[in-house]
Amino acid sequence: MLAHQIPHRAVLTHYEIIGPDIRHFYYEIPDMEAFPFLAGQFVSLSEMVNGKKVTRAYSIASRPKGNTFELCINLVQDGIFTPHLFAMKPGDSIEMKGPHGAFLMKKPASNSIFVATGTGIAPFRPMLQETLEVDSQNEYILVFGVRYENMLMYKDEFDALAHQYANFKFICTVTRPTEAWKGNAGRVQQYVLSSLGDRRDFNVYICGLKEMVNDVRDRLKELGFEKGQIHFERYD
Repeated sequence: MLAHQIPHRAVLTHYEIIGPDIRHFYYEIPDMEAFPFLAGQFVSLSEMVNGKKVTRAYSIASRPKGNTFELCINLVQDGIFTPHLFAMKPGDSIEMKGPHGAFLMKKPASNSIFVATGTGIAPFRPMLQETLEVDSQNEYILVFGVRYENMLMYKDEFDALAHQYANFKFICTVTRPTEAWKGNAGRVQQYVLSSLGDRRDFNVYICGLKEMVNDVRDRLKELGFEKGQIHFERYD
């Protein structure tokens, strides 16, 4: 059996509440000294729920560090699996397999735009952290959209990266802003198109729900982007 197919028990060490019904979970794998993975990959978590084994995939929201990994998960109130994850307490464990997936940044490095909605932001967090440390030549743009401004996970982190790295631009937008919100409003699509303008020298990475992913892909193809420039991961 390949290493990524061998099940392990991942222990929840702690979590942070980072939005309404959104948590950043921290796990460690006691029977492994190191858990190597690539930014953009995911793990599969499994548990018996109501007498049936249920498995779900979640993008890793952290960089490799020892035998740990982190996930960004939103609670689906009438869901089968996330209520179980949100009921776990530090010290509880869950079956994990991984890493899996090929939603990775292409090499060599190139101008790139990242498009995320909701918890689709998760894989872009380690991607950008790693890339910006080593590449000051190419341009990187993150367009992140949510419904309400209190759902803008990691906003302070990305603002700090944009302040630190001159080649990184962070655009966040809210589709249902309150009167207090002074930032961008509307869907991510308009900000992707305005950021690109007439340029076609970008790789585009898209992560979120199927409707958004498909719409952005279709618009890029209409603009003349090649299939090899468009990379995506759908969350439903």
